[in-house]
Formats: sequence, C-alpha cells, structure tokens
Amino acid sequence: MHKIFAFFFCTLFLFGCTSKFAKIQKSNDYELKYSKADEYYNSKHYVYAQQLYEDVIPFLKGTNKYESLFYKLAYSYYFQGDYINAENLFKTFTETFPSSNRSEECEYMRALVYFKQSPKIDLDQTNTNKAVGLLQAFVSTHPTSERVKEANGLIDECREKLELKEYSAAKLYFDLGYFKAAAISFNSLLEDFPDTKHGEDYKLYVIKADFKYAEMSYETKQKERFEKVISEFSDFKERFPDSKLLNDAKSFSELAKKNINNIQK
Repeated sequence: MHKIFAFFFCTLFLFGCTSKFAKIQKSNDYELKYSKADEYYNSKHYVYAQQLYEDVIPFLKGTNKYESLFYKLAYSYYFQGDYINAENLFKTFTETFPSSNRSEECEYMRALVYFKQSPKIDLDQTNTNKAVGLLQAFVSTHPTSERVKEANGLIDECREKLELKEYSAAKLYFDLGYFKAAAISFNSLLEDFPDTKHGEDYKLYVIKADFKYAEMSYETKQKERFEKVISEFSDFKERFPDSKLLNDAKSFSELAKKNINNIQK
C-alpha cells in the first residue's frame, strides 16, 4: 500500500513539474526563462535547463549574459551524457570566446568528451585517437594549467587502450599462422609505443614470427629469411641486454644459423 501511495505522489509531483515547465516554456518573457533555466541548471534538472537556454539564446546573443548562457548550455548537454552536442558546444565556446577565463576549461572539456566516448578495445578507436590528440594539444598549449596532470593521466589511459588493441591484432595474426603479418605488426607496436613496458615480449614475438615464416618458406627464400631472424636477435640483444627473455630469443637465432648451414650443404 505504501508503495502505491509513493508512486501516486511521485506521479503527481512529476506532472506538476512538467506542467510548470510547460508554462515557463510558452512564456515570451525571456528574462524569466533565463532565470528559470539557471534555477533548473543549479538544481541539476539539465533537460529543462537545456531547453530553456536554447529558447533564449537567440535573444541574449551579444548581451553580457551570452557567454555564461553558452557555457551552461554546453554543460547541460554534457551532464545528460549527450557528448556529441557537448563537444560541439565546448569547441564553439573556445572559438567564440577565446579571451574568456573559461576558455581553457572548455578546451579541456572538449578533449574530455572525446575520452568519455572512447569505446571498448575491440571497437573502432577514432574517438580515443582524437582524445589523445586534443589532450596533447591542451598540455602543450597550457603547460602550467592545474589540469595538466589529469590530462597526462588520461593520455596514458588512452595509449594503453590503443596499445592493447594493436597487440590483440598482432597476436591474432600470430595465433592464426599469419607470421609475416605478425612480425610486421609487432614491430609496429615497438615503433608506435617506444616507452612500452612490454617491448621485450613484442620483440621476441617478432623473432618467433620471422622464424616460423622462414620455416614455412620455399627453400630458395629460407636463407635470407633465417638471416632476418639472426638480425632481429642482434637488435633484441642491443635493445634489451639484461632481458630475462634473452636466452629464448638467442635459441631462435641459433636454430636459424643451423638451418642456414643445412641449406648451404
């Protein structure tokens, strides 16, 4: 019974709010609308605030209220999770009010919106790449900003995701037996993420993939491909002289040398 009464009163309350909002929205008093929009915004009723801000924006353009209205409109969309519109408004804010003391914040928020839209690893990472680009631009443009530390943290998160996605593709090539593609992909990982903590593992995969590719090759191609394994091991030893994987890498190099000797006999 209590649940029924609670539901009934909630319904009445929501109906009352909607009815009140409808009256405000129909009003031609744009100062009243703007004032009520601020009230809705401050009480976190962002749907109502957004609609009223959009109603009055043509009439307040050029006034001393325009900047604040535009700023809160962008956040109204952001807090609703409408990141596409929020991104566009934060971008437009920085272009329209470049000298505003809110411009730096909106520039950062635009980058953050792309970060918020970064999808799961197995999906297209366009938004992740855009987030990295905008965050890096923000750090370069505002090196003394209090937001730089957070921006760098978000860049690291994005790069970890991009690295994992690229690794997953390279590993799939390897597992499916596409060893040439795997070797190329793991080498690309090393180039794209030079500061990775997994460099030794990636380089060992390059050596393994090149060795298996050489084994599968026609005899006329095997010598040069086994020589590539030896060359990749030399590079491994130079890059990671103290690696725990050094002996594993060396074993493939030694096998490659034996194969070359057998071919030449």
